[in-house]
Amino acid sequence: MKKTAFIIILLAMWFSGYSQDWFRFNDYKADNERIIAEEAFPEVVFMGNSITENWAYFHPEFFTAHNYLGRGIGGQTSAHMLVRFKTDVIDLHPKAVVIMAGTNDVAHNDYWVEPDQVVNNVISMCELAQAHGIIPIISSITPCAAFVWRPEIKDAAQTIVDINKNLKAYAEANGIKYVDYHSALADKDNAFPTSFSEDGCHPNPDTYNTMEAMVLKAIQEALK
Repeated sequence: MKKTAFIIILLAMWFSGYSQDWFRFNDYKADNERIIAEEAFPEVVFMGNSITENWAYFHPEFFTAHNYLGRGIGGQTSAHMLVRFKTDVIDLHPKAVVIMAGTNDVAHNDYWVEPDQVVNNVISMCELAQAHGIIPIISSITPCAAFVWRPEIKDAAQTIVDINKNLKAYAEANGIKYVDYHSALADKDNAFPTSFSEDGCHPNPDTYNTMEAMVLKAIQEALK
């Protein structure tokens, strides 16, 4: 994404009321209310950032065919997701939730936290899910060596590797399915190759085909 385009998006978000709804509770409010009223609860909710949001946009048939629901919001950190976890996941009574968080934490969106806090935020989401009878599935952060909107960050690739290592360790220690997109998509430098990502951070539409095969297997095993 070019810098100018990114600034335009930020301004549009600001004037549309983003500044008054910092955690973006209103993004899915109407649809959540409809689902609850109709008791049309999804099988699985995908919680995430723009990578998840784009997934539902590019491949809506994947979600509708399996009764999955996308709850990704561009630009969000793991803390944003944790705050809206009740309204966008728990209240919708899914059998499972697929959590993919951390890219925007590494990009220093809104604030900077230590990588361990990113892991702690994901752990908190898992614990909330389990407390409400929802099976958590943890996704790795997808590869990214540089952010077009944060070019000053030089250690993104290794930070993502480190966070993923800790997410995987937590998942394995607690019997939680872990979907390792990073290993499947990263090149030898832990970057997102152009064959999979145009901007080095967001998957291309076709890349989601690989991700879908991986997450479907994890969901099927988790729900056995």
